[in-house]
Amino acid sequence: MIGVTESQQALTHSQERPAATTGGLVMLALMAGAILFGVFGIYSLASDAWPPILSIVPIVCMLVALFILCGFYMLQPNQAAAITLFGAYRGTDRATGLRWLLPWMIRRVISVRSNNVISERIKVNDLRGNPIEMAAQVVWRVTDTAQALFDVDDYKAFVNVQIEAAVRTIGSRYPYDDYEHQEVTLRGNHDSVGAELRTELIARLAVAGITVDECGFTHLAYAQEIAGAMLRRQQAQAVVAARTTLVEGAVGMVELALTLLSEKNVVELDDERRAAMVSNLMVVLCGERDTQPVVNAGSLYQ
Repeated sequence: MIGVTESQQALTHSQERPAATTGGLVMLALMAGAILFGVFGIYSLASDAWPPILSIVPIVCMLVALFILCGFYMLQPNQAAAITLFGAYRGTDRATGLRWLLPWMIRRVISVRSNNVISERIKVNDLRGNPIEMAAQVVWRVTDTAQALFDVDDYKAFVNVQIEAAVRTIGSRYPYDDYEHQEVTLRGNHDSVGAELRTELIARLAVAGITVDECGFTHLAYAQEIAGAMLRRQQAQAVVAARTTLVEGAVGMVELALTLLSEKNVVELDDERRAAMVSNLMVVLCGERDTQPVVNAGSLYQ
């Protein structure tokens, strides 16, 4: 069949399982016993305590000791050894300390400790097409040694490539910034976007038996070619937003002043004088410079 179903593909994936290994201290004691017995045999043969026919015993003891010696290996905390026999996976040993295995079985030691990676700065186009620079920090570790060793060629290089791909995906999914605060943005929603990046990475690295404990952005900025223009745009949008808030407040204050003057009958104003008063109050409230009061010594209409 040319096509391969998803279930058939899943069957080709490796899965970690415990390996049948032995504690090294027990085998070390056996090796020491074989060596001592071999030395005793040599002494006995030299002193004629044993017949010459038993001269093969020291040789056998030394061969047994050499056989046991070739099977020793050591695992430190948070290390594992993947066992293979003639290319076939036979399990993974995660027990720490001195271990022993049949010498003809191959051991590949792999670290299952946490690794911290800071990616290179890459240029990405955000949701609005603006070029931005992004870099991420990722803490990852191996959870399935069989998948990490046998399902991908180089799991460390695989992690680096998938980090770059995930950063590009998340960076193109959201705009860099939004002054109206109506959208999820890369700059304004750092925690939620970082959590989504972690979810994306876990899904991408699952095929290699790797999980992500923590991740976040270490660099996030507009690209240099548009940084100046976007800065001016941000400043203009900030000024517009500030002016809008100022005008809305000034209109409310003018409305309140006119309402109170009418309710308390402080002064009665016709439409023309009301318009002039509104104009003066708006200038006072919205002006950037301090106003200079003018004292009218005559009547209100002179």
